[in-house]
Amino acid sequence: MSEGKFRTGSLWRHVTVMSLTSSIGLMAMFAVDFVDMIFIAMLGNAALAAAVGYAGTLLFFTNSINIGLSIAAGTLVARAIGADRDRDAAEYATSVAMFGLLTGLALPVIVLWWLPELLGLLGAEGEALRLATRYVTIIVPTMSVLSVAMVGMAVLRANGDARRSMMATLVGGAVNAVLDPLFIFGFGLGLDGAAIASVIARCVIAFMALYPAIKVYKGFARPRAEMLVRDARAVSAVAVPAVLTSIATPVGSALVTREMARFGTDAVAGMAIIGRLTPVAFSVVLALSGAIGPIVGQNFGAGQFARVRAAFTVAVQFTAVYVVGVTLILFAVRQPLAGLFEAEGLTLSLLYLFCGPLALASFFNGVIFVANASFNNLGHPIYSTWVNWGRHTLGTWPLAVAGAALAGAPGVLIGQALGGLIFAAIAAGLALRVMNGLETPKSPDAFTEHRRFHLLFGRGQP
Repeated sequence: MSEGKFRTGSLWRHVTVMSLTSSIGLMAMFAVDFVDMIFIAMLGNAALAAAVGYAGTLLFFTNSINIGLSIAAGTLVARAIGADRDRDAAEYATSVAMFGLLTGLALPVIVLWWLPELLGLLGAEGEALRLATRYVTIIVPTMSVLSVAMVGMAVLRANGDARRSMMATLVGGAVNAVLDPLFIFGFGLGLDGAAIASVIARCVIAFMALYPAIKVYKGFARPRAEMLVRDARAVSAVAVPAVLTSIATPVGSALVTREMARFGTDAVAGMAIIGRLTPVAFSVVLALSGAIGPIVGQNFGAGQFARVRAAFTVAVQFTAVYVVGVTLILFAVRQPLAGLFEAEGLTLSLLYLFCGPLALASFFNGVIFVANASFNNLGHPIYSTWVNWGRHTLGTWPLAVAGAALAGAPGVLIGQALGGLIFAAIAAGLALRVMNGLETPKSPDAFTEHRRFHLLFGRGQP
C-alpha cells in the first residue's frame, strides 16, 4: 500500500494529475465508442445509430451499478490508507469485488429476460429494437468482468496510482479500436462486431487493472465468505447509496431518450452522437469523481479537514477552466464534426446546439460530480443519492417536457441543462455545509464517534 501521498503537496497538482490521467483512460474508451458511431454511420443505416442510442442507455444502467461499487471500493480503501490501516484496505477491496462479481452474474439474467420490454420502454421499435437487442445480448453478460476491473482501478486510484489505472483503460481502448474495424468491416459483422470487440476489451481492462493492484500494492486479500458477511454493513453503507446515485443518471438519460423519441429517428440519432461526443470532449469532467475521491478520502482519514475543503474548491476551479476551454474548441470544429457524421436536418441542429453554448452546461455536471465524491468520502453518501435523483428526475423530466413544448427537440436538451444548473447550486451548498461541520466538531467525544462511524463503519477503533 502507499503512504497516503495526497495528505501533503500541492492540491492543484494532485487534482490536475489525477483528473488528467484518469480522463485519458476514460477518453480512450469513449473515443472508441465515438469511432464506433462513425463506423456505424458509414454503414448507411439510420436505425443502426438509433439502436446504439437505445442500447447505450440500457447498458449505462448496468454500468452505473459497477460505478457505484467502484466508488465504494475507492472510498473505503482511500480512507483506510489515510488512517494507515493497510489490511482493512485490502479486505474492503476484496469484499467489494465479491459483491460486484455476484451482482454481475445475477443482473444480466434479469436484463436478458426482460430485454425487449426494457428497450421498448425507451421508445425502441422495429429494426432499431431488433438491432439494439442483439447488441445488448452480446455485451451485458460481461458485466461481472467490468465490475471487477473497475474495483481494481479504484484500488489503484486510492493508492494514488492514477497512471496504472489510466493504462488499464488505455490498453483496453487500444484493443477495442484495433478490433472494431476488423470485426465490423473485415469480418462483415456490423453492429455485432462492435459488441464483440467491446467484450474482448473488457477482459483486457480487467487484467490490466487487477495485476498491478495485486502485484504492486497487495490491494486484495484472500477472499473468504466470512469476510463478505462481516464487511456487508461497511460496503453497503457506501455502495448502496453510490449505486442508487449512479442509477439516477441512466434514469435521466432514459427520460430524455424517450422524450426525444417523439421527434423521430433523426432526433434520437442526433442525441446518440452527442452522447458519444460528450464523454470524449468532457472526459476530464467525468473523471472528477474518481480523481477527487481519493484526495478527499485520504485527508479525511488523516483528520486534515481544512485540506478537504481546499481540495473541493480547487476541483471546482479546475472544472471551470477546463469546460470553457473545451467549449471553445467544440465551437471551432462543429462544422467538420457535422460532416464526419453526415449530419443533416434535425440531427445537425442538435449537434450544433451542443457544440455551442450548451456545452458550457458541463460545468454544472462537474460541480455535482465533485460534490458527490465529497459526500461519499465524508460519510454522507445518501446526500449524493438525493442530489443525483433530484437532478435526473425533477431536474430533467419536467424541464425536458417543457423545453420540448416550447422549442421542440432542441428544447429537450436545453431543459436538461437548466436542471443541471439548479442542482449544481444545491450540491455545492450542501457540500460546503458538510465540510464546515467537519472543521468544528462539538467535542472530543463527538469527534471520536464521528471518526468511528464515518471512517471505519464500526470495524475496530480508528
